[in-house]
Amino acid sequence: MTATNRQLLLASRPVGAPTPENFHLTETSIPSPQQGELLLKTVYLSLDPYMRGRMSDKKSYAEPVGINEVMVGGTVCQVTASHHPDYQVGEWVLAYSGWQDYAVSNGEGLIKLGMNPTHPSYALGVMGMPGFTAYMGLLDIGQPKQGDTIVVAAATGAVGSMVGQIGKIKGCRVVGIAGGNEKCQYAKETLGFDECIDHHAADFAQQLADACTDGIDIYYENVGGKVFDAVLPLLNTGARIPLCGLISQYNATSLPDGPDRMNMLMGQLLVKRIKMQGFIIFDDYAHRYDEFAQQMSQWLAEGKIHYREDRVEGLEQAPQAFIGLLEGKNFGKVVVKVS
Repeated sequence: MTATNRQLLLASRPVGAPTPENFHLTETSIPSPQQGELLLKTVYLSLDPYMRGRMSDKKSYAEPVGINEVMVGGTVCQVTASHHPDYQVGEWVLAYSGWQDYAVSNGEGLIKLGMNPTHPSYALGVMGMPGFTAYMGLLDIGQPKQGDTIVVAAATGAVGSMVGQIGKIKGCRVVGIAGGNEKCQYAKETLGFDECIDHHAADFAQQLADACTDGIDIYYENVGGKVFDAVLPLLNTGARIPLCGLISQYNATSLPDGPDRMNMLMGQLLVKRIKMQGFIIFDDYAHRYDEFAQQMSQWLAEGKIHYREDRVEGLEQAPQAFIGLLEGKNFGKVVVKVS
């Protein structure tokens, strides 16, 4: 056991893209659990785009991180001390203890992972929030039918890669959008997408149109920006748009230049009877987690789902890895191996 608890705090609120100066690494003493509590040692920390929103104090669906508070985040931890009847030392749990080595918990909100989970970090990705987000957004809001065309951006990311593979399992044609040739090749050759378009291409919008000759029935939205601009004219009557994120906008400090396109969007939604629905996964679907976990476990066991982690070594690397994530530098689900 190390003698201290390293913590990464929010030092200041970013204006635009976060910088390393927005974070502060500090060391404090390891907390002691009281009666009814347990001490968690962080082994893996999840980095996810939603964290950018928590760094701002704009009104949102969750409270912002306070200045000089520990950054929030999903974690996979081991119990190192327990005064709680339901938890024993050595057990693995899924927690939300944030960017630090140790945390005390009263057991509330923890999900047990057993004494010897095969892939404990999977609880932060394919078996956790990103996989669950992909599953419910596509199946409940997207309502895919055999032969539908699905378009998903950030196609090799933690959520997008799952959306596309679930779409293929459901008999749909899947077109991904990703940044760079290597990611596009991976989406087609490993994940089984029918097509994948590089959003850096000068003729990106035309390539997308050529790949979607029958239009788009489901657009799984997690990016926004120029990608949505290219998708909008291709949407079919009755299209569905599950809306789980807008990563292209998270660092924006003002509205984009150009004409106001809100009326055009509203017109398209009306004329084509398009359903566009935002959702917050655990707020809206927590009661269906077991259904997801059972199905995803089965698909993994059957080899129907491929999953890739982008693993970062060391808690001190988390800020730079998070900044890179918002720039699309990651390849797969970003997980920090803390200890």
